Amino acid sequence: MSDFRFFSTHRPWEDWFGMLLGVLILISPWFPVQASQEIVDAERSHMILNAFVVGMLVFGVAQLEYVALQRWEEGAAIVLGLWLIASPFIFGYSADTMLRFWHATLGGLVVLLGALQLWQDWRLSDQELARHSQ
Repeated sequence: MSDFRFFSTHRPWEDWFGMLLGVLILISPWFPVQASQEIVDAERSHMILNAFVVGMLVFGVAQLEYVALQRWEEGAAIVLGLWLIASPFIFGYSADTMLRFWHATLGGLVVLLGALQLWQDWRLSDQELARHSQ
């Protein structure tokens, strides 16, 4: 029973984990496993820009959750995670299997974290959400 209670409260480490996921998304095009793609060309520039923008947004949303908790932030994290999962197919870099794997994994973690936090904060009043950062 105590394990269930652990997951029913929004904890600060969840926000720090969200910030870490944002940084990992940001640097994902340069993970060491993908050393064969060292040349940055025009075809990879949109993929790098996408990883940069999504990583910065995930980091920023997690940072906002840490400072001033609002319900829309969890929804935004879920949308960003789903976008990251779909982006290899949208931008046409799904042939890069390692990057597709990393983006699917990191995007899935962002979605799961956002869903957990949304579930934790769903029943809280606005006053309780405002007290989160204290």
